[in-house]
Amino acid sequence: MQGFTQEFLQIFGAILILGAFILAQFRILNQHSYLYLLLNIIGSGILAVLAAITQQWGFLLLEGGWALVALWSVVARLTGRTPAPSHG
Repeated sequence: MQGFTQEFLQIFGAILILGAFILAQFRILNQHSYLYLLLNIIGSGILAVLAAITQQWGFLLLEGGWALVALWSVVARLTGRTPAPSHG
């Protein structure tokens, strides 16, 4: 995976994460909604895989951690556990 494909995936992953964040800031999406969490899982998952391929360990830690936290939140919702309240 080189060149254009990798750059396209990086931009796509970043847009998913930033888009979810922007929509949450404007109160269009709830931070605990499945859509918000799914956008974060997919976007950060893509970026984590690309970071692993290119051996960017700090970026892998950030994006892998982001994906895992979002995934944990989905599991918490599916099992009926209430996620911690967001600040603000």
